Amino acid sequence: MRRISLAWIVVPILVSFAAAQRLPGVVVPDNYKLTFAPDFTKDNFTGEETIGVRLLKPASEIVLNSAEIDFQEASVTSSGATQKAKVSLDKQKQMATLTVDRPIQAGPATIQIRFTGILNGELRGMYLSKANGRKYAVTQFEATDARRAFPSFDEPAYKATFDISVIADQGDTAISNGKIVSDTPGPGAGKHTIRFSATPKMSSYLVALAVGDFEYIGGEADGIPIRVWTTPGKKQLVSFALECAENFLRYYDRYFEIKYPFEKLDIIAFPDFAAGAMENTAAITYREVLLLIDDKHASVDAHKAVAVVLSHEMAHQWFGDLVTMQWWDDVWLNEGFANWLESKPVAAWKPEWNLELDDVRASGGALNVDALANTRPIQQKAETPAQIQELFDGIAYEKAAAVLHMIEAYMGPESIRAGVNEYLKQHAYGNATADDFWRTLATVSRKPVDSIMPTFVKQPGAPMVTVKTQCNGNTTTVTLSQQRYFYDRNLFNSSSKELWQVPVCMRSGAEARGKSQEKCELLTKKQESFTLSGCAPWVLANAGAAGYYRSGYEPEAVRAMSRTLETDFTAAERIRLQTDVWASVRAGRQPIGDYLALADGLRSERHRAVMSQLTVQLEYIGDYLITDGDRESYQQWVRDLLTPAARELGWQPAAGDDDDRKTLRARIMYALGYAGRDPEVLAEAARLAQQALDNPSAVDGTMAGTVFSLAALNGDASLYNKIVEHMKKAASPEEYYNSMDALTQFSDPKLLERTLQFALTPDVRSQDVPGLIAGVMENPAGNRIGWDFVRAHWAEINKLLGGFNNGGLVAATGSFCDTELRDEVKEFFTIHQVTSAERTLRQALERVNYCVDLKSRQADQLAAWLQRHGSSAGK
Repeated sequence: MRRISLAWIVVPILVSFAAAQRLPGVVVPDNYKLTFAPDFTKDNFTGEETIGVRLLKPASEIVLNSAEIDFQEASVTSSGATQKAKVSLDKQKQMATLTVDRPIQAGPATIQIRFTGILNGELRGMYLSKANGRKYAVTQFEATDARRAFPSFDEPAYKATFDISVIADQGDTAISNGKIVSDTPGPGAGKHTIRFSATPKMSSYLVALAVGDFEYIGGEADGIPIRVWTTPGKKQLVSFALECAENFLRYYDRYFEIKYPFEKLDIIAFPDFAAGAMENTAAITYREVLLLIDDKHASVDAHKAVAVVLSHEMAHQWFGDLVTMQWWDDVWLNEGFANWLESKPVAAWKPEWNLELDDVRASGGALNVDALANTRPIQQKAETPAQIQELFDGIAYEKAAAVLHMIEAYMGPESIRAGVNEYLKQHAYGNATADDFWRTLATVSRKPVDSIMPTFVKQPGAPMVTVKTQCNGNTTTVTLSQQRYFYDRNLFNSSSKELWQVPVCMRSGAEARGKSQEKCELLTKKQESFTLSGCAPWVLANAGAAGYYRSGYEPEAVRAMSRTLETDFTAAERIRLQTDVWASVRAGRQPIGDYLALADGLRSERHRAVMSQLTVQLEYIGDYLITDGDRESYQQWVRDLLTPAARELGWQPAAGDDDDRKTLRARIMYALGYAGRDPEVLAEAARLAQQALDNPSAVDGTMAGTVFSLAALNGDASLYNKIVEHMKKAASPEEYYNSMDALTQFSDPKLLERTLQFALTPDVRSQDVPGLIAGVMENPAGNRIGWDFVRAHWAEINKLLGGFNNGGLVAATGSFCDTELRDEVKEFFTIHQVTSAERTLRQALERVNYCVDLKSRQADQLAAWLQRHGSSAGK
């Protein structure tokens, strides 16, 4: 499953209504025969199932998972005899117990159940979606919601085959994991029955079904038919997705020694969908915005999002579907793998996107989460649905992927590829654990991967590797020490018990004769010393930026690095060095002026990913750390820093501009307008926004989001109204969400209040409600307005969302930097608990505390640095 990471959508967090327990483990399913009949007049469905099972020992009871299912009839057949079963439900545990009079002997048996369920409005289980005045029955089962569609052994280790049939209205079609093998009239007038081929063995959470009025475009790769489905009227927006799927399937067929293991691939966009996308076996489901784009006019970011997310879900067909984690504590074996692999086929197809640098930035984001006291280890115990759902976070995705990137650099690309293929062959159509994985890598590589991986997977946090150098004659002694990195200065400065085995690659700065030395070592102790030849002004502790750790440097080394950033460091290293120096600032090891001096060394930088890292940090400083008295001085410094790049790039694409340059233009202009409040930039953005409202093609697609967001900063009610009308007429999801995002970016409190009120109207799909409200809360001009709205309308929000997805609003409170708001958040969510966001709340409160602390410590230093450098820098 792909989480949503785009600014206008909040990561879905499911609210569990039960503290479910594990199934007893007495009964093992082999096959499900399922028939579903959705009824759109009643918004419910009926179902019949026969489950072929094996009893491991005699029993009078069979326990399954079931939630919001009404049992009409249940029986069990064994040894030729059928017994009616009494059904008892435990709603809290989401379980149904079938009890028979005579014990069922060990061995094969069948369970027959007739049942009904609801097409809910909560975007989970089998739920109701709407488009074009039509209704659709669609599914989302990960992690624990297959039980809402049919009684099942709803745990990942209980793999079985599935034979699925659907009784649908005439004119509707159905899509599932298998191919359609028959389509016959009836039963009854106006109905037809669609039967699908049996699936390979798979977990229940990977079952998928979509029933309604769909249309598709088709293609193929390596003999596998591929279809991309939408609701009517949108086929013209999926041609790019089909092209991606064909390219990526061919890539994966060659990367893996097991070719695509299923008989077809369907890719389906739903109008209403909670997650970004879901890797159901051979039937990937999507939120429309991550699949449907106008290929000719869409932004570079939209193209990248479609490509990367599709690559992620297709990687899951091997990692997650073919081989599945034994239990949810190892969900990273699904999500971390897919995140690690997703950039490979895209980079092979679109090298100009430089996705390897996006991986470095994502690693930095994971390190930010790991800097919190309330982070978690990659492998985390979880039993209840709420605990399981909270595992779908940056640790499972970004951290796990970053650790795999580090191991890939340590082993070598071909060695890890061989290990991955061996792992897949050993566990195909079955389940595996973390131990299974790293033992395989160690065996194949003959390197101590099985000693390294547990230190990063089984304990929380990440190390900071501190570098101290001493020149002795013609050699440099490099002393590396490791300790767990925390934002909390007291925790950081205390002795941490954690010890990692860290693959460290060092590189020294060039001496006068132009020689640079590089050495890779395994740091296994709290402190170790190594030797490099020559004496250099600095030693970089993360050469290549592949390591998952912070690096700490002495101030003079940072200043020396700053002077040669653009000549002596790769783009990846420039990204990582920024985040490392900022981490030292956050923990009180270095003054903020050292970071700003580093930023000053990037005046000539023209690489999109490097500047994206820089400008995001500049925006953070402007939002949270600058006092009112220093604001004008800081904004002038930002303008001095970025204006040369902006003048060079201009507002419109030039002939020969590649995609990186187009994205760089949007990023520079946004930072110049937002963090620098450049009046010329803001005025031009307002002018272009008016043009785009009249004619969307008047502004380059990659600039459109920037233009609307900047125009909103000083926008009035007239602009607001025009954006609302523009959103209603949007020709693509990207155009729609650019407008929606702009509604959260205004500075006028009255207009932000309108956005909040609009969020609770029928004009906004429930999947978008949290994003709109959170967008206002994360806007510094809307912190208080958004938070007061949430508190005042909590009951209404809960009702609208069906108790679903409120965790995104909890997470948004982490954008505050105010002790009064922090205390209100803590008090409110103590009373109004969101059970699947308990860790999220603790992390949000931490972030607020650290922001307040950082401002109190660095504000004076920041003011002093600006006074010394200010607008004269670079002149």
